[in-house]
Amino acid sequence: MKKILAFAGSNSSTSINYQLISYATSLISQHEVELIKLTDYPLVLFGEDIEKELGYSAELRLLLNRIKDADALMISVNEHNGGPSVFFKNVMDWLSRIEYKYLKGKKVLLMSTSTGSRGGASSLEYVKSRIPRHDGEVIESFSFPSFNENFSLSENKIINEELALGFIDVIQNFEHQIAG
Repeated sequence: MKKILAFAGSNSSTSINYQLISYATSLISQHEVELIKLTDYPLVLFGEDIEKELGYSAELRLLLNRIKDADALMISVNEHNGGPSVFFKNVMDWLSRIEYKYLKGKKVLLMSTSTGSRGGASSLEYVKSRIPRHDGEVIESFSFPSFNENFSLSENKIINEELALGFIDVIQNFEHQIAG
């Protein structure tokens, strides 16, 4: 049994990416999953002067240790204007400053959603290209389109049958690939 750390890249209290990652974690049956909120690890906006003056916060070190303790990660990234949110980019920037290869050996299931038909695909691709730089490996990814039409908040499930089957397939493949 592997230990999976899961989170959304959003700081919104009504994040649809948090809803999606929460649903995804409920589908994991073969491994231990811990779902966290990145907002529990507040970080100031990165800048070299701030880094020199303040160093690395206890919250950043705690988050890094949580990532290091996990065997694999599940991440759902949001999209703002065609890219990852400033909030999530800031988290990645700080983590890479304290330890550039902060994802060393981590297998990652990366997903995204939005209310639009592209499902956060641009943000997903950006983060997907960045993860290997930090020694992580994206082994599965999924872009979930039109969240409001395809996901029921009251039932906490995907209501589009084709998307549901594809999503479950991705989750099962991820579970299988990290088991070895």
